[in-house]
Amino acid sequence: MLEELKKAVLEANLALSRAGLAPGTWGNVSGIDRGRGLFAIKPSGVPYAALTVDSMVLVDLAGKAVEGRFKPSSDTSTHLEIYCEFSEVGGVTHTHSTVATAFAQAEQPIPCLGTTHADHFDGQVPVTRRLTPAEVAKDYERETGKVIVEAFLEYGIDHARMPAVLVAGHGPFTWGRDAMEAVANAIALEEVARMARDTILLRRAFAQPVAPLPSHLLRKHFDRKHGPGAYYGQGQSWDGR
Repeated sequence: MLEELKKAVLEANLALSRAGLAPGTWGNVSGIDRGRGLFAIKPSGVPYAALTVDSMVLVDLAGKAVEGRFKPSSDTSTHLEIYCEFSEVGGVTHTHSTVATAFAQAEQPIPCLGTTHADHFDGQVPVTRRLTPAEVAKDYERETGKVIVEAFLEYGIDHARMPAVLVAGHGPFTWGRDAMEAVANAIALEEVARMARDTILLRRAFAQPVAPLPSHLLRKHFDRKHGPGAYYGQGQSWDGR
């Protein structure tokens, strides 16, 4: 089972690279086996082209690497904090994708301006506060995870309905039921960030105010894919052909 987990996490990391969201080594994906209390994560600083199943590092829920010849990602403690606090999460992705990172650097949430955004995220994507000098000096990566959790508690956001966040001055984190879904959410996040930026620029060019998507459309589009009565897609009976 752990070999399957490492393989899934490798495939998710390669998918992240193919999507163009992780130039160089700017990104990482992990996936967790909660029954065994272990998660697999990309090794720190290793190019995507060089990754293999054996490159993946297994880490326990105390943050200790227990298998693998490489050091785990420098963001491991952030992933760990998300896993510990968001119990349904099965995979975590971190990128420095261009437009979502620009929103994070501007310390601005990504507003929900259209139905494409609403198909993936239940409202505007939140941005955290900046970490304090004391937090950075104490345990930077773990404190990054803590400030993510803090933002969701402060704003009363359900992490299952908002599988993304912008860390102020840093970049986006996304999550999902497994590693590949976390990557899919990272791809969606970058696209809706691009759409939001372009919409804001166009409306300003035409001297029009920027208005969020009406709540009834937001509810309809999010819930038809993710709500209890979801009807988007082919359901469990579809075999993919």
